[in-house]
Amino acid sequence: MKDFISKYRHIITIVLSLMGIGVMAYYDYCDTECSYLRGDILGFDLKWVGIVYMSFVIVFALFQQMNFVRAMLAAGLGVEVHLYAFQIQHDVYCPFCLTFSVLLILAFIINFEIPSAWYKNRSRMWLYFLGEVDFPMLRLHKLPLLLFSLLGYLTILFTFSGSVTPAYGEISSGSIPSLGKGPYEVVMFTDYFCPPCKRIDTKAESLLKELVTKGQIKLTFIDVPFNKATPIYAKYYLYAVNADSRPENIFRVRNLLFEAAQPKNIEKEADLVAYLKNQKVALKTLDEKSIYPLLSAMIKANDIKNTPTCVIKYSAKDVKKFVGDEEIWNGLEALKAQILKVKK
Repeated sequence: MKDFISKYRHIITIVLSLMGIGVMAYYDYCDTECSYLRGDILGFDLKWVGIVYMSFVIVFALFQQMNFVRAMLAAGLGVEVHLYAFQIQHDVYCPFCLTFSVLLILAFIINFEIPSAWYKNRSRMWLYFLGEVDFPMLRLHKLPLLLFSLLGYLTILFTFSGSVTPAYGEISSGSIPSLGKGPYEVVMFTDYFCPPCKRIDTKAESLLKELVTKGQIKLTFIDVPFNKATPIYAKYYLYAVNADSRPENIFRVRNLLFEAAQPKNIEKEADLVAYLKNQKVALKTLDEKSIYPLLSAMIKANDIKNTPTCVIKYSAKDVKKFVGDEEIWNGLEALKAQILKVKK
């Protein structure tokens, strides 16, 4: 087994790196739920940094420059230490990031070789516990990989910027529009650019309409600004509600906004306004900045880190939270069943 790994480690490394690139590419398109856990290095999205990083590993492995591969993987370990600490600190965990880190660790293990320094000086084992590399062309020999890990850690420490809670950032006062006045409260946290949000919005529309029109629930939609264009969408959602607050109009406007984001991918305000006018959506301006802080407060108060998320308040003490389109649908059906049970 050891001989097999030694012979084909460059191929195994390439495969693991390609899997890492695939994980980051898939992360760029959320499927079951979308997370606001975000990070960048000097303004470059961490997902794309990861893809570029693995691409360099592949290039070095392809030409069997394994010393460079080990050095890069060791630096990656240092980066992952900081990213793990960031997730633990904020108690938010990204499954894609964790999967990427596991692939990186596996690649490092595959390329690990017992350093010669261990045989010559046992007292220096701590310095070489990650291994060593040689760069003859640079006249550098037996460099401890720990140095590259520290370099990776320090680089990410001073260049990384991360966030876990979305916010609109305005300070004022206002009121969030809602539908119905029922005894149960349903709050839907979605982003128009989130695919599973669109799925649950479409699937749950008839059920929510029924519960609202029968006076069984109070329904509130909170636009979560995961995408940079979402505040623009939130603004025109508020304008549309201000012009016509009937449930049928609100649901129609949401459908159109989802359509504008997916698949039209409209991000510029002028393009969105033109689209809504073309769809004959009535708009009436208001001071949207007075509502933004309330949206941010709702997002923070309910600890929203993923979309779609639905909060159902049965009572002041009985509050249930559902994340992901399937879980939300089950929660809404359970609410309807409870309402029917109470009526009987």
